[in-house]
This record gives sequence, C-alpha cells and structure tokens, in this order.
Amino acid sequence: MENQVLTPHVYWAQRHRELYLRVELSDVQNPAISITENVLHFKAQGHGAKGDNVYEFHLEFLDLVKPEPFYKLTQRQVNITVQKKVSQWWERLTKQEKRPLFLAPDFDRWLDESDAEMELRAKSFRTNHGEPTSFRPLRIPLRLTALLCFTALTNLRKGYLFMYNLVQFLGFSWIFVNLTVRFCILGKESFYDTFHTVADMMYFCQMLAVVETINAAIGVTTSPVLPSLIQLLGRNFILFIIFGTMEEMQNKAVVFFVFYLWSAIEIFRYSFYMLTCIDMDWKVLTWLRYTLWIPLYPLGCLAEAISVIQSIPIFNETGRFSFTLPYPVKIKVRFSFFLQIYLIMIFLGLYINFRHLYKQRRRRYGQKKKKIH
Repeated sequence: MENQVLTPHVYWAQRHRELYLRVELSDVQNPAISITENVLHFKAQGHGAKGDNVYEFHLEFLDLVKPEPFYKLTQRQVNITVQKKVSQWWERLTKQEKRPLFLAPDFDRWLDESDAEMELRAKSFRTNHGEPTSFRPLRIPLRLTALLCFTALTNLRKGYLFMYNLVQFLGFSWIFVNLTVRFCILGKESFYDTFHTVADMMYFCQMLAVVETINAAIGVTTSPVLPSLIQLLGRNFILFIIFGTMEEMQNKAVVFFVFYLWSAIEIFRYSFYMLTCIDMDWKVLTWLRYTLWIPLYPLGCLAEAISVIQSIPIFNETGRFSFTLPYPVKIKVRFSFFLQIYLIMIFLGLYINFRHLYKQRRRRYGQKKKKIH
C-alpha cells in the first residue's frame, strides 16, 4: 500500500505581473521547486500540520508563467514568487475551476484588481517621475480595510513577542554577565553570595516566564505547552521553595551553578526567538540555540538535583512544610518525602524536554541526511 501524499497549506495572492505563494512549512531545508509545462512542482521535508514529514503539491496555472520560480526560506514558511508571461489579471490561480482543498487566499497580500492597478500605477509613477509630493485620497474598499486590520494584528503579535523575548534576553544577560565578572574578580568567593546579588532579577525573569506558557496555551506561539510548563514549574520550585524559603540554602555554592546554567541557556534561546520575530536567521546563533542545550540542560538538571539533595536535611531539621495527618492516623509527613519524589520528577522532566529539543534539532539539521525521492 502506497504512503499517503501529504500536502501543506498554501496561500496565494497576485499582482498583474506576479503570483505569490506562501507554503506553511517550518524548518525547511533544500526544497525541490520547479515549473515544467506550466505546472508548479513542490516537494520538501518540513514541519507542517501533520508533523515532521515530506510534503508535496502540484499546481497547473490558469495561464502561462515563466519557468523560473524564485523562493525564499524563513523559519516558519516558504515564500514563492512566479512571474506571469503576460501582465494581466487572472480570475483564479489554477486551470481547474475547482479550488484545491489545500489552497486558500493569502489575505496578508491580497488586493482586488482595482487596488492592484492603483498600486501598479503608483509604482510606475515613482519609477518615471520620482516620489510624488502628494496623492489624492484613495477610496479603500471594505475588504482591503479588513486586510489592513489583519496585517496590523499580525504585526502587533510579532512586536509583542519581540519585546517579550528582548526583555528576557536582557534580564538573563545581566545575570550571566554579573556572575561571570564576579567570578573573574573574586574567584570561588563569588559562589557564596550569588543569591543576594542576582536573586531579584532571577525572580523577575522567572515570574515573567509564566507569559511564555500562557502564549503556548492560547495559541500565540506554536510551542507545545508541556515542555514549557515543566520548565516553568521546575525552575520556580527550585527558586521560590528551595532557595527562596530557606536562608541556609541561599549561601551555598550550588546556587551559582544553577543560576549560571539557567542564564547561559536562555541568552541564546531568547536572542534566537527575538530574531525569528523579525524573520532574521543568523546561522551561528541558530546552531548555538539548537546545540548548546545538549550539555547545558543535563548539567542544569544535575545542579537542581544537588540543590534538592542538600536541602533535604535542612527541611528535616526545621520541619518546614511538614505536617501531621489528622486523627486517627496521626502520622507526620515530612516535606523531604516529597523532595525525594521530586528528584525522580526532575529527570523525568529532563527526558521530556530533551526529547522535545532533540526533535527540534533533527527537524532543523536532519534533512540534509535524508534523500527525498
């Protein structure tokens, strides 16, 4: 039985001289895109609606086009531009009258024929006469108004995510630089007052990280909720319960290693997300984002586990968060019992996050090893 052919979501728009197609596939590498006998052929490995798979589609155009398509890859999509052989407006994209199920209008770029003519005239005027000093007011149709509103909301979302990632990047960078400089000056002595030096900034960054999980839950970002939630709860448990409530833990050297590893991970992660919001791909940063977690995440979990182990005798001695079950049981339940269970959960969470990050890295860099037939 042959494997089912997977088609990505494709959005299209046109101008008198060009066709624009936007293929909703992320992390695409080396796609096969060509035009033969007026048919566009697309095949690529990427992450789409059906996960990480090979996706393909074919479109026979309504009229003649030039056989040299131009495409540009971004983190989230593939943008294809096709030149029409004759400058004219098409009533539809494909030769067949029935629209393919995977094809839909791209309202980010959609214009009616009259609006496209105005745009073409404006471009022609600027080319021949330079930028005009004034234009007569143009009547904007209702559909274009809705399009502008949709585009504005999209840009607002990107701006919001850019600012969130920028704030987190600056916060964790401050922590990382502070700890690095203090270690270079004071050496091992800097380990023992780490908490009192950077705790306020770490509190701020970790409380703000709640927004990241909410974004994933309500669909503002495409990140899965579970890995984000595991990291949020795990780090905040260490920060607020293990370090925050026990002064005896705040002067231990393990605090330095926990905070240092957390910040080292996040300065690359948030800077990568920040550039993604403005469709920039810096290859060195991308490689660091998809690679540094391999040693840093296990080391971070190891440091967290050590902090939990060191806190167990302190919680036993102080009795903090321990309680006695009501009559007739009357058994005292020590908080250290839950800490021992939490130690197991730390490494279970590491497995879940490690698996998620490994899949991301394989989608990003694994395609070159796969041969697409």
